[in-house]
Amino acid sequence: MSPTRFFFAAAAVAALSTAPFAASAQTPAAAPAAAKPVAVQGDLVDTLKLSGQFTTFVGGIDATNLAGLLKTNKNLTVFAPTDAAFAAMPADQLAKLKSDKAAMQKFVLHHVVNAPVDSTKIKGAKGPVPSGAGDTILLDGSDEGGSLKVDGATIVQADLRTGSGLLHVVDKVLVSGEGAVEPPAASAPAADASATAPTS
Repeated sequence: MSPTRFFFAAAAVAALSTAPFAASAQTPAAAPAAAKPVAVQGDLVDTLKLSGQFTTFVGGIDATNLAGLLKTNKNLTVFAPTDAAFAAMPADQLAKLKSDKAAMQKFVLHHVVNAPVDSTKIKGAKGPVPSGAGDTILLDGSDEGGSLKVDGATIVQADLRTGSGLLHVVDKVLVSGEGAVEPPAASAPAADASATAPTS
């Protein structure tokens, strides 16, 4: 894992809090929610472990030696899928992920942003931010009903401030490439598309 690649994200996330991105309507899919509210108990890793609802995600953290990073970095944001979220994932995909340490590390880091991103920075905005994996995730707070999303997953519990960063509980696993890149819009103005992605 390249620390340089991981730590360049803060500036892009800071921009999210000052400039709203283009909104587009999405129909949310029904997904399992957290069984019980998560209570902060120490750092990010301890909170996930002691909750008992994140055993698969924690297993990925432990298997890829990322616990130290998540315990000591004070400015991280983690979008943590519950075990119920993993249960909705195709079994063969999950088995393949568990058998490939490099893929698992990238998968876990795709759920991490190297900056504090609380719900106030997501509400009313929409746009991609860099993930710890070196790709992007799509944050979406444009829903008029107040639902907050990341890569199409709904944040079911937000703003848990742990000893080593911010935790949001999500109801689906985040998959690189799903939700991070907008499909070609049939009716969205060109100006909106340019607002969500920098020109190369």
